[in-house]
Amino acid sequence: MISSGGDRRQAGRPTSRAAGRPATLLGLLLVVAALACGVSGPATAEPRPVKLDRVDVALVVAVDVSQSVDDERYRLQMEGIAEALEDPGVIGTITGGTHGAILFAMVAWADRSETAVPWTIIASRDDAIAVASYVRGLRRYGGEFTCLARMLDRLPEGLLVEMPAKPDRVVIDVSGDGIDNCNSPSSVAAARDALVARAVSVNGLPIVEEPGRVMGNGAYRKPGNAMDYLRPLEEQEQLTLDEWYQTYVMGGEGAFILAANGYADFARAMRQKFVTEIAGGPADGQRCGATQNRNCSERTRSSKLWSGSHIR
Repeated sequence: MISSGGDRRQAGRPTSRAAGRPATLLGLLLVVAALACGVSGPATAEPRPVKLDRVDVALVVAVDVSQSVDDERYRLQMEGIAEALEDPGVIGTITGGTHGAILFAMVAWADRSETAVPWTIIASRDDAIAVASYVRGLRRYGGEFTCLARMLDRLPEGLLVEMPAKPDRVVIDVSGDGIDNCNSPSSVAAARDALVARAVSVNGLPIVEEPGRVMGNGAYRKPGNAMDYLRPLEEQEQLTLDEWYQTYVMGGEGAFILAANGYADFARAMRQKFVTEIAGGPADGQRCGATQNRNCSERTRSSKLWSGSHIR
């Protein structure tokens, strides 16, 4: 867990030279005098429990760090996540929930996925600011390809079995600026469906740099993974990035897509998305994003609740 506490120092116990009085009496007099003069000492926050039994949501933020993400785009993503965590509206949503706390973790994914921020409990403004500071100080993660299905496949055997508290809901928040170029779209959908079967919701934050651009045609792909795109153009799916995320990534109870209009808009989109995800998801009419498709309603319905059966 990321600590938000300051440096605590233990003073020694000197004795006073004045008439043999103990130092504790002199210290008390000094404190009274300081308060009388309007001088306050360092504030000491009441420590909260190291472990909470229940949280409102366990939120995994999965961030694309593939080759298309240069240093500036990486910085904008980290800063956007940090700013979202520091936002008063986000903090109010976290602390105003049934349990007043969430679990937060972050995954950086490309050819492989790595846990950049391990599970940590956010139950106060100080907690949120501490996690934001940690995110800003992360080392530079990177990779070449956009292996989204591989990242989703690993989650049930990784972070999702390591939660230190029982969540009422589990949400995976996937952001990226391109489609999976390591696996077929059906592999992405299968990985998503496996998570949905465990009562996990998967939301998408596509970073749309070129609105209206059809994805996949001529895309940079991992060697040996281009056969599906050698078909005639008229036989290929004509999906924009947000439509692709909606079709293959989004799924589960209350799932939704919220696009960022380029990397400069990432912070705004992440703030809005955090509030919606932590509060429990959007209204029914908004779950499938701006563009509907025939499979949308089937993927957003789930009668299962997260039971915590995969928590150690």
